[in-house]
Amino acid sequence: MARRPRLSVAGVPQHVIQRGNNRQPTFFADEDYRFYLDCLWEAAAKHGCQVHNYVLMTNHVHLLVTPTHADALPRTMQAVGRRYVQQRVNFIYGRSGTLWEGRYKACLVDSSRYFPTCCRYIELNPVRAGMVGQPENYGWSSHRHYAFGGREERLSLHDEYQSLGSTPAARQQAYRALFRESLDALRVEEIRETINRGWPLGGERFKDEIEAAAKRTARPPRRGRPTMKCGPDPI
Repeated sequence: MARRPRLSVAGVPQHVIQRGNNRQPTFFADEDYRFYLDCLWEAAAKHGCQVHNYVLMTNHVHLLVTPTHADALPRTMQAVGRRYVQQRVNFIYGRSGTLWEGRYKACLVDSSRYFPTCCRYIELNPVRAGMVGQPENYGWSSHRHYAFGGREERLSLHDEYQSLGSTPAARQQAYRALFRESLDALRVEEIRETINRGWPLGGERFKDEIEAAAKRTARPPRRGRPTMKCGPDPI
C-alpha cells in the first residue's frame, strides 16, 4: 500500500518526531547533541524552517517548527539526518547502516489551541522518561531558553510565546507557570496519536482550514463498514 503523503501547509506549525532505528540510541556523547543542533540550525536557515522548540532524547528527537513553504520541512529533515549520520555518527564511531527509523513523523498544530500544550509535551519528555525531576534540569531542550532567558538566539519565538507577556521577564515567568503541572494522560495520548497517524492536532474549524488549504482530507476515515442504502429489489 502506498504511503499517505504528509499534510503540509506553509506557515502552520508542525510537531515532528524522528526515532532511532529499532529505537536504538542516536546520541552517544555531549558532542553528538551539539553537532545535531548545529546541523539543525544550518539546515533550517537554508531551507526555510523556523524552529520554536526541541528536545533531543537518547534515541529520538522532538521538534516544533513552522515551515515557510511546502518543501521546507522535508528538505530540512533530510539535510539534518544525512549530515549528522555521515559527518558525525558514522565517521566518529566507525559505523554503517541505518541510524533513523525510516521517515520522520509530523502533524500540523493548531496554534491558537494547542501550541503551548505541544511545547509542554515536548519539553516534559525527559521528566516523563524519569531522566530528570524538572524540565530545566535537562540540558538538551529549549526549555531553559524560554523559562529562564537562555542564550539560544537561533530559536524562533512564536507569536503564542510572545503573547505571554510584554517583557522577557514576564514571558519567562508565565512560561514557567505552564509547567507547574504535568499534562494529563488523555492529552498526552491525544498528541501521541495525532503525530503517529499524521493527522492535524486541533479543532474541527482548524481541520476545515487545513483541508481547504491542502485540498485533501485532514481527518481519519470513519471506522466500520459503509452504511447500505435501502431501495427496491432489482427486477
